[in-house]
Amino acid sequence: MVEDEEDLVDALRVGLARAGYAVDVAYDAPSAHEKLQVNTYDLVLLDLNLPGGDGFQLCRTVRAAGQGVRIIMVTARDRLDDRVRGLDEGADDYLVKPFAFPELLARVRALLRRESGGTSVLEVGGLRIDTARLEVSLDGRALALTPKEYGVLHYLMTRPGHVVSSEELLEHVWDEHADPFTNTVRVTVGNLRRKLQEDGLIETVISRGYRLKEPT
Repeated sequence: MVEDEEDLVDALRVGLARAGYAVDVAYDAPSAHEKLQVNTYDLVLLDLNLPGGDGFQLCRTVRAAGQGVRIIMVTARDRLDDRVRGLDEGADDYLVKPFAFPELLARVRALLRRESGGTSVLEVGGLRIDTARLEVSLDGRALALTPKEYGVLHYLMTRPGHVVSSEELLEHVWDEHADPFTNTVRVTVGNLRRKLQEDGLIETVISRGYRLKEPT
């Protein structure tokens, strides 16, 4: 999230975390540029009026660098020419303040669905995630997951059969304050396995990470 209004940042970060998203924050254009160079993000919420630069320039720089991260411009600038320019500069969506939080969440989900072929439902074997309703089930049995357990399972389900490292999970499911030397990923995966009650569904690949078993 690239936004200099601290009250808005605090409110959005809480709401997004409850919806299962990990959020890093930059309060000005230079720090946003630095974070985007260091980290691989799934989506950016980008204000236009920023200390040290503007959102249009930042968006243009990101696209010129070939970064495919999805971008939603979130701004009070509601003029038609600003909306047109934002989309022309490379934004995937443009949302005018003030806005309803459920609409922001719906737009975030819509962009992230592109990773799963445009559907809000992911299914791998008997596992099913409805990203719109935040509902998870296995063979018809509803599962109650914590936000981090949900985030780990969702990330693995978008990459069935692929080995995902602990570092990759930490980067995409936790925020920038997560300790890279912690065992939180291992603990979360262990808790997730117990809730799935399905041995071998999430496989450990020694020294490499975890893999969601593809149905045979």
